[in-house]
Amino acid sequence: MTAQTQKHGIPHFDPSFHHLNIHYDADDRIIWSRMCAQPRPCFTMTQLEEFLRMSEDLRHMMDDPDRPDVDYIVVASNVPGVFNLGGDLALFAHLIREQDRDGLFAYAKACIDVLYENITNIGRDLTTIALVQGDALGGGFESALASDVLIAERQAKMGLPEILFNLFPGMGAYSLLSRKVGGAQAERLILSGKLYTAEELHDMGIVDVLAEEGKGEDAVRQYIRKENASRNGYRGLRAAKACCDAVPYEELIRIGKVWVDTALRLREKDLRMMERLVRRQANRTR
Repeated sequence: MTAQTQKHGIPHFDPSFHHLNIHYDADDRIIWSRMCAQPRPCFTMTQLEEFLRMSEDLRHMMDDPDRPDVDYIVVASNVPGVFNLGGDLALFAHLIREQDRDGLFAYAKACIDVLYENITNIGRDLTTIALVQGDALGGGFESALASDVLIAERQAKMGLPEILFNLFPGMGAYSLLSRKVGGAQAERLILSGKLYTAEELHDMGIVDVLAEEGKGEDAVRQYIRKENASRNGYRGLRAAKACCDAVPYEELIRIGKVWVDTALRLREKDLRMMERLVRRQANRTR
């Protein structure tokens, strides 16, 4: 970060965040939001709530005539080798065993609300960027797909492993991928359960910018310089794209309800597989 970067202490931002580290880079007009892993590098309800509070804080800041200049929001991670490993599988297993439909839907809706804020740029004139410097799985991959620009370092791997425990990614994966690469390719990616390299996804047109290892932040700034040189055109094209490829909130909610129904039908052997993945998630922070 530059000398003008500020951590928290940014006017309008709640200083009590524990699962997000927020920095303001005045030189490039960026809000950097880095995810913290507590207790695992996945989306807990607490982290989802902090993302929603951050969006609300950003809206208040953008509406203040005395606000600092912000054109970009970058979401990244502070965990080496991990962007985000997706849903809170330990919570899923507990809620499924309890057959707690309301609890599962509350989690799904929180994920959808965060995703939709990103898809719609929190309703303000901002460019959203996902910087993936490590593995992005399941919901972690979905969250990266929801940004305007997906920048990934070459060593990063991404994928949707939910089919391995007899589920599917229900918080935006099909909606986002089908609009980007078509329904057939989206279905292949989801049903494969495979991890793909950043380079493979770049070749498919899913990763927008491929960076060398350790050069992700440089790639973000290079992209910003490129967009700034023709920002009016980029903004116009993005608005046109939204007219053609908009993802309605109602679509995400309908799919979220299908995900809940599907999750409640999982068998004990599926839940044991899910719990094995929980242990792998925990190992990634050690």
